[in-house]
Amino acid sequence: MNTYASFYQRSIHERDAFWAEQAELIDWQVKPTQICDYSKPPFAHWFVDGTTNLCHNAVDRHVKDRADQAALIYVSTETGQEVTYSFAQLHDEVQRMAAILQSLGVKQGDRVLIYLPMIAEAAFAMLACVRIGAIHSVVFGGFASHSLATRIDDATPVLVISADAGSRGGKVVPYKPLLDEAITLSQHKPKAVLMVDRGLTPFTSVPGRDHDYAGLREQHMNAQVPCVWLDAAHPSYTLYTSGTTGKPKGVQRDTAGYTVALAASMQHIFEGQAGQVYFSTSDIGWVVGHSYIIYGPLIAGMATLMYEGLPTRPHGGVWWELVEKYKVTHMFSAPTAVRVLKKQDPALLSKYDISSLKALYLAGEPLDEPTAQWIAEGLGKPIIDNYWQTETGWPILTVANGVQTMASKFGSPGVPMYGFNVKLLDDNSGEELTGAQEKGVVVIEGPLPPGCLQTLWGDDERFVKTYWQSVPGKLVYSTFDWGVRDEDGYFYILGRTDDVINVAGHRLGTREIEESISSHPNVAEVAVVGVADALKGQAAMAFVVAKDASALVDSAARLKLEGEIMKLVDSQLGAVARPSRVLFLSLLPKTRSGKLLRRAIQAVCENRDPGDLTTIDDPTPLHQIKEQLA
Repeated sequence: MNTYASFYQRSIHERDAFWAEQAELIDWQVKPTQICDYSKPPFAHWFVDGTTNLCHNAVDRHVKDRADQAALIYVSTETGQEVTYSFAQLHDEVQRMAAILQSLGVKQGDRVLIYLPMIAEAAFAMLACVRIGAIHSVVFGGFASHSLATRIDDATPVLVISADAGSRGGKVVPYKPLLDEAITLSQHKPKAVLMVDRGLTPFTSVPGRDHDYAGLREQHMNAQVPCVWLDAAHPSYTLYTSGTTGKPKGVQRDTAGYTVALAASMQHIFEGQAGQVYFSTSDIGWVVGHSYIIYGPLIAGMATLMYEGLPTRPHGGVWWELVEKYKVTHMFSAPTAVRVLKKQDPALLSKYDISSLKALYLAGEPLDEPTAQWIAEGLGKPIIDNYWQTETGWPILTVANGVQTMASKFGSPGVPMYGFNVKLLDDNSGEELTGAQEKGVVVIEGPLPPGCLQTLWGDDERFVKTYWQSVPGKLVYSTFDWGVRDEDGYFYILGRTDDVINVAGHRLGTREIEESISSHPNVAEVAVVGVADALKGQAAMAFVVAKDASALVDSAARLKLEGEIMKLVDSQLGAVARPSRVLFLSLLPKTRSGKLLRRAIQAVCENRDPGDLTTIDDPTPLHQIKEQLA
């Protein structure tokens, strides 16, 4: 790995010269002369005096040389739609959307909240926002009113863009009632709502507030809205991620650093070239959807395939059918999706001509070795794992085959990527661990490279306190993940150090689920933990102490209350946060000082040794959990 080793070392030790070179991969209106200002750690300011535009780099600059090349391929197996937009057509649609936003009063610096399913209009909306310097905040369509309302209150958008409904597994999921309820619940009231009517379900418009996208698009058919050249640090978007407190954190991304980081990653990590086709199976509500459905592939001049549907419908080979049809060269998915495909006929993996496919990239949760082995053998293609976070915007650990062909190891996401000064620290002493197989907290020494979060939206103090002050006496960014490193420098991720769980690649804060369950009138206390699950990686399990235990006399009564609690979480947070089980205990397991023993609960659920329980106040609840699971 000599070539990559020197490339990496240069990114750490000759930081500014290295990133000045990467900055040549994008277009600037004003080229930066100061590459990094780290005078106020941990806040890093990249490409300080440069001006650029993310939409220009993703769309406009390609129109000159590849106007007729495919840019956005939209496929919905839910509605049977397939539409391919060339770069010229995408350019037109984004300008129409930008003109609509401006007609509804959106200005530079305003926030626009996007609550849409996986439809082409979502891509137009995101690109139109960054085109005019508005800050988009995409909320995953699986979130219910309560979650949506907290994000509306934090982002304070002037406009919300939504649709009548999404569709999943052939079942229509109405969005408009959820949005209306969220606006009722929120303290901040958006001035306008832009509705995309897909004709899936009737909805009621609010006069004076709700506007029809199709009608406004007709009015702006010939719109010409130039890109606004923005300061490097101008926020491109905020994206909410679960934390250890109930309130979600608004990760704030800049413009120039993010554009450069994605351009570099498409070259060095994904080996992407203009004219190729990138298919990420994620959702735009997550960071992968931002970086590698919308922005990264387009910046590289590739076509991006945006998919609404399941990997198993209309049949278990639909993804590979799309790879064959559209000559997909790069595919990005999650381990859970591969585990779902494992239940399908293995012959489907070899039924289609996938010779165009160079590699399958996986991220979002730990990739277990048997799953990696199965898909690698089935497809006969390289399987490349990678590890990163909403906060970083692009991979922290993987292999950089665009720099040097590197071996992948099953079970390991890889080695630190250029720009990420990754260390393992002892969580008690804060000392660096340099030996092989020593378990520590995975941290990154500042400054974080371009593309990572600038701060948390409206809360610099929380940004510093949450990420940079968790290791005693050290100003380092904590990933809140345990890891070990092998003799070759490859990392293995072992799980979270905090109370965030990973369900099928969705990051969920246990506190948020606990707060929802606590609002049930018959819940006195609740603990939610993540428990190992063969399909989803982890599943949320809830343990409840009822206010009125006499109401739980038999299994029918317990099932009834369990159902009520699940429905409550569904209605407040969405099905994504629903616990897989709710078990009822006489009391929660705690230490004598009152600290909840989450690790012990998790260990019992996973049939592991709960460890040292000398400080436990009463072991009864752990026995109750064992009995109920048995």
